[in-house]
Parts: sequence; structure tokens; C-alpha cells
Amino acid sequence: MFTGIIEATGTLSSLTLVDGDLSVRVQSDNLDMSDVALGDSIATNGVCLTVTEKFSDGFSADVSKETLSLTRFAHYQRGQRVNLEKALQPISRLGGHLVSGHVDGIAEVVKVSPNARAIDYWLAAPEALMKYIPYKGSVCIDGASLTVNEIDGNQFKLTIVPHTLAQTTIAEFQVGTLVNLEVDQIARYLERLIQGAQAPKAESTVTESLLVQAGFIK
Repeated sequence: MFTGIIEATGTLSSLTLVDGDLSVRVQSDNLDMSDVALGDSIATNGVCLTVTEKFSDGFSADVSKETLSLTRFAHYQRGQRVNLEKALQPISRLGGHLVSGHVDGIAEVVKVSPNARAIDYWLAAPEALMKYIPYKGSVCIDGASLTVNEIDGNQFKLTIVPHTLAQTTIAEFQVGTLVNLEVDQIARYLERLIQGAQAPKAESTVTESLLVQAGFIK
């Protein structure tokens, strides 16, 4: 479990195909690894990854086919900058909102404009996810907990203040940038409770054609 408050940024220093899925090495000069153990979780651009190897300047982790199908990891390349957050501890302040690190889909930046010292970003999300994104609600974008300031159809606006721009990779966003999106999990739980036995059964989005397109199957 995470808060969406970014602790550091890092770089994907290697991405290696291993039997159909991906092994990644994340390097960071400003993420404190002293209290991280093998098996711990670290949110990497909003994706919950399990530490398989630990280094003084970062960690290695495996990325499954399911994660590759739902996130931007299938398209990342060596040198990609990522936002990092270690798992929430019971004594931590919950400065953002409860984030699971389980990405729901991909959103696209469609407009960027200045707003005094802040910057407004309009993002387009899959229509099926918009019902979970309310005005003044919380979303997680590439691991960062952010507040929705306006909604228009399948688009929503985020106003990013200078501190967040300086501490995350959001300042690099431009029109056309694709990002990992996690909606507020409380909204999903409420929907499931209301639907009860009428809730549709979940179906996997992992397909062979998708994995071929991403280069994980030849």
C-alpha cells in the first residue's frame, strides 16, 4: 500500500526479457535503500514492484505479463525516468490517498497550459474508468497522488504546483504523453458491493497479439 507521495525519482538502467516477462533494474541516487529488504514493495511510476535484488543505489524487480498488458512498462526503454515510493508504514503520514500500485489503465495528456506558477494538464482516460474519477477526487498518475480539478466527458484536469513539478517526472509530460492511471480504490469497492452477485466477471486483458506487439513473444 502507498500514499502517492513521491519520495524520489530514478532511472531504468536495464530491461531484460526473461521467459516472456521482464526483469528491470532501477537506479536512484536519492532513494534511501537502508530500510528496504528483499520482497518489499516499491511503487515505480505507480506500479507495485517486488524487490528481487537490492543495491546501494537501487533495486531489481520482475514485471509480469499482466502488468505489461495494463501499464506503460511494455514501452519503456533504458534511461526512462520513473517516480519512486516505498511501501507505506503504519506510522507514516497519509499525505496523499490510499494507493495500491495496481494500475487500472493508460491515460493520455491532451492539453498542457500554464496557470500562474502551476501547470494545468488535461488527460483523456478510458471511458470505462471515468465513473471512478469524480470532481475533487483523487487519482494516481505515474505513482503521484493528484486532485481532479475539472471534468469534461472522458477528460479530467490536474493542476500541478511547482513543488510537485520539481519532485516528480510530471514536468516532462507533454501532449501525447501516455501515463499509468490508478483510480480511487474505494470507488471500485463501493461499486462491487452495490452490484453484489450482479457484478460482471473479470476477464484478463492479456492476449497473445498484445504480447507480440510489445515484443515479448516472437
